Amino acid sequence: MADSVLILDFGSQYTQAIARKIREAGVYSEIHPYNLPLQKIKALNPRALILSGSPFPIAQTDAPRPDQGIWDLGIPILGISYSMQVIAEHFGANIAYAAEREYGNEELQITGEDPLLDGIESGAQIWMSHADKVLSLSPELMALASTKSSAYAAIRHRILPIYALQFHPEVHHSLCGKDLLANFLFKIAGLKADWNPGSFTSDSVRKIREQVGEDKVILGLSGGVDSSVVAALLYKAIGTQLLPIFVDTGMMRFQEADRVKEMFKAYPDLKINFVDASALFLSRLEGISDPEQKRMIIGASFIEIFDAEAAKFPDAKYLAQGTLYPDVIESVSLPGSTVAVKSHHNVGGLPENMKLKLIEPLRELFKYEVREVGKALNLPDELVMRHPFPGPGLAVRILGPVDAEKVRILQAADEIFIQELRANNLYNSTWQAFAVLLPIHSVGVMDDERSYEQVCALRAVNSVDGMTAEVTQFPWDFMMMVSNRICNEVKGISRVVYDISSKPPATIEWE
Repeated sequence: MADSVLILDFGSQYTQAIARKIREAGVYSEIHPYNLPLQKIKALNPRALILSGSPFPIAQTDAPRPDQGIWDLGIPILGISYSMQVIAEHFGANIAYAAEREYGNEELQITGEDPLLDGIESGAQIWMSHADKVLSLSPELMALASTKSSAYAAIRHRILPIYALQFHPEVHHSLCGKDLLANFLFKIAGLKADWNPGSFTSDSVRKIREQVGEDKVILGLSGGVDSSVVAALLYKAIGTQLLPIFVDTGMMRFQEADRVKEMFKAYPDLKINFVDASALFLSRLEGISDPEQKRMIIGASFIEIFDAEAAKFPDAKYLAQGTLYPDVIESVSLPGSTVAVKSHHNVGGLPENMKLKLIEPLRELFKYEVREVGKALNLPDELVMRHPFPGPGLAVRILGPVDAEKVRILQAADEIFIQELRANNLYNSTWQAFAVLLPIHSVGVMDDERSYEQVCALRAVNSVDGMTAEVTQFPWDFMMMVSNRICNEVKGISRVVYDISSKPPATIEWE
């Protein structure tokens, strides 16, 4: 790909946001570790480099530094936050090592003319998150913008196309960030906006055919967006050489198997192999309360069953997965990266003795791009726009031990919530919505009699990538109507509450 941007990740929590913003501008971008050797950078042949932020102080002994050969590549470079200090340090500036971080919104004041700041006026809102900052510049560097707390909020090299920002243009709080990044991509780096999911689809079909040939491909189909788009893409490329396997864990959404059959009825010659393993999963989860233990049991059981089903197709040579670009990035350990708070939601892992070759058609894409590919493949909007669903399913939305009755109760409550969101044209106004069954009982009144049933919590959030999230504020009469329906129609629930916690400090899922 001729027009591409390489992002070197120094451990920032916002690195994926940089890549996404660049992709949204129509330019292909890839994230690699900060210490990628110069030889590999040259092999990737990027037209520009962006250096991310980092939680490290620049003065720390093991603070990350890039290959020093990047400064002689002759291509535009943009450093963000921590990487401003990296650039300033390399070119001899004086850096102040601060004990406390500056965090929050600031107003940008333009102090120098440059194509990077075209169309951006003084007073534009930006978002800061840094400790160290540049105290004074060397003769090789010049100032472009400031804030009330930072004399050097944006700088550049006087001759080379090397720029640095103290703030984060990639976060939505920086209102001028999109325009600033566009200026860097198109006016400074001279890139073309030629990346889009449509071109990806045709190119991917060709690559799949070349890779697979006449062989057969096994796919774990869950009914979620990722695996469904993989199924449609593979079917377009190789037709009935695709062998989808749907394992019903018993923790799925309401009538999930039937809905998958309905959603794929446009492919009448595609035989989906349905396996009902719900009894096995429920028996292995009996009495288990710890959420991590639930995940481990479900993950191991899924692999066991899927491996046994795949063995029924001895002539298959490939296993397809719906791996996305964030999964690829997060599999690489970087200094300062966030420590995992729980195992990944996707039912995971591959058998150690797997003989199948792996094919991951979506590994270059972000979630929003996967949805666009699904639309290009004419999958129904109801499928393409489905909310995320955790791999362990309802097992991590039932707090405490799991049994068949609790699954029934939660499926019914969740279905009512989703039904009403669709009926009231609110489904696409939230990123994810679901019900949670709490391990407590509450007194209620049903049919003029005292009842003592369980409590259901409703959760709905808006997010870009799941890293941060804000509660979705639905109309109050809508929430009251959903609550009334659940209490009146779902035997076993006497009270409904709404979770208004943001992420952070809470997580999106309860377990």
